[in-house]
Amino acid sequence: MAAKLVALAAGLLFGLGLTLSGMIDPARIIGFLDVAGAWNPTLAVVMAAAVAVAAVGFAVARRLPHPVLGAAFHPPGRTAIDARLVGGAALFGIGWGLVGYCPGPALASLGLGLRPTWLFVAAMMAGMAVAGVAGEARRRWCPG
Repeated sequence: MAAKLVALAAGLLFGLGLTLSGMIDPARIIGFLDVAGAWNPTLAVVMAAAVAVAAVGFAVARRLPHPVLGAAFHPPGRTAIDARLVGGAALFGIGWGLVGYCPGPALASLGLGLRPTWLFVAAMMAGMAVAGVAGEARRRWCPG
């Protein structure tokens, strides 16, 4: 139960940070990506601050024998850069550039009640469901 409460608190803190930094505004993201036009560096500043905070967290975690609320750390099983990773990253980047949302800010901005955001989140969830079904089918039909 404690782990779930900490996860909830972390998610709320993440959403609050996105909101306070203005990262739930798709125009800021698109402004950052528009390097030839009215470039907005806000996203770079927010990312730099996030990387600095995460670096401290990872440095502390590296010294721990196990997570505070868990029995063991679970590093990623796959570390290779393959077509699946590159394709997924490209799809993510294309969607982010076209719409100005990625999953975190989209979920954080649902409270604004804007129809385009709700449509984006619905489409994102549908895409995740399709990817899950496709992944399961691939594992079933192409083991190994």
